[in-house]
Amino acid sequence: MAPPPPRQDTDPTRRRVLAGGGAVAVAALAGPALTACGSQDDGSSGGKVRISMWHGQTDTGLAAVKDLVAKFEKEHPTISVDLGGGVLADAMLQKVTAGLASGSVPDIAYIFGSDLASLARSPRLADQTHLVGTGRTPWKNYWPAARDAVTVKGKVRATPALLDSLAVVCNKKVFRDARVPLPKAGWTWDDFVDTARALTDPKRNVFGTGWPGAGDEDTVWRIWPMIWDLGGDVIAPDGRRAGFSGEPGLRALGTIQSLVKDKSCYVDPKPGSEQMYQVFAGGRLGMVATGPWQLPDIRQAGIDYQVVPLPSYTGKPVTISGPDTWAVFDNGAARLKAARTLVSWLMQPAQDVIWDVQAGSLPLSRSAEDLAPWRKHAAELPGLPVFTSALATARVRPVNPAYPRVSKAVGTAITAVLLERSSPKAALRACLAEADSALAATKD
Repeated sequence: MAPPPPRQDTDPTRRRVLAGGGAVAVAALAGPALTACGSQDDGSSGGKVRISMWHGQTDTGLAAVKDLVAKFEKEHPTISVDLGGGVLADAMLQKVTAGLASGSVPDIAYIFGSDLASLARSPRLADQTHLVGTGRTPWKNYWPAARDAVTVKGKVRATPALLDSLAVVCNKKVFRDARVPLPKAGWTWDDFVDTARALTDPKRNVFGTGWPGAGDEDTVWRIWPMIWDLGGDVIAPDGRRAGFSGEPGLRALGTIQSLVKDKSCYVDPKPGSEQMYQVFAGGRLGMVATGPWQLPDIRQAGIDYQVVPLPSYTGKPVTISGPDTWAVFDNGAARLKAARTLVSWLMQPAQDVIWDVQAGSLPLSRSAEDLAPWRKHAAELPGLPVFTSALATARVRPVNPAYPRVSKAVGTAITAVLLERSSPKAALRACLAEADSALAATKD
């Protein structure tokens, strides 16, 4: 997720929280009500095709969507777009799932990439493979993370909407006060632990770093780059068991345990990580792993900062991206064609860069990154290019309907280690049992 101004719906902190009821509602996607949906109004009126778009945005994100839709309608006078949906992106999966069950879905909906696999079970979700293959920008020009997030079983089931990545933001004053040198690209997780320890000052209530401790997706997605770096994965190749058993899981959790033992990690107990970011903004946190959405808040707080890539275990850079998507639903030939026209248009660099600058996304493609508006924006926001460069090594969470349950198990394990209620070995053992059970029970 994304972005600039704080506490808006597109803030990735909020976008990361998986919809809790989504997995329960998935069965409705294949229900008999779907067969009744094909007879819906084709949206034609007065020579125009009218389509609905559940955008999931508010504040800055909504303003950007409105600007883009107005531009689109001017360029495509035979298509009109109704913006609505009534819910923020956090609740979109439940709303769309309910719509599929009742026979009423929008033409376009803003869907988290991690939720796409659940919706892909419905025949109403349009296949976009041909669309992206014939777009003006070559599909391979888009960052791998953007492509992977919308691909389910080899088919493109949505189009990329928003892109981000993780890096480490450092408070230079905290480093100066502790007389600790700022980290550089190529540092290791051992360096990170040592640096956090050196920055920590209990007398001044200063912590070296922080980690979300609510057990939600914001807690979880930060550990996946560590797992990937160690050769593990979220899900094993057979799709029926977790891919982070053994060294990847133990060593990653062990790194978190080291931070806790050193008393150098501020654990934010509340969902959304607002407290952690407030502690950072207050000058009591030396480093925080976060995304580009946080930079405007950091600048507004007057913090002198530096952005560096995530550390690694192996020396090979890797990060995570949490792309969001535009899902298109089949409501008849005319509306489907119009909806595809809109999402294809949104993906093009000229439109993408407007969204990137206004709503806080990173460029979806290298072509958009090369445009003057983005270069100007990146030059005005120190550290932003580090996040964009990280997209070259960014990976995404698997587009798998079992992911919410796997994430929940991992969140419980991380929290247990953060709160010193369990050792990495015991926490991982319990986590693997739950994750493997979820994967074995999922019929994908």
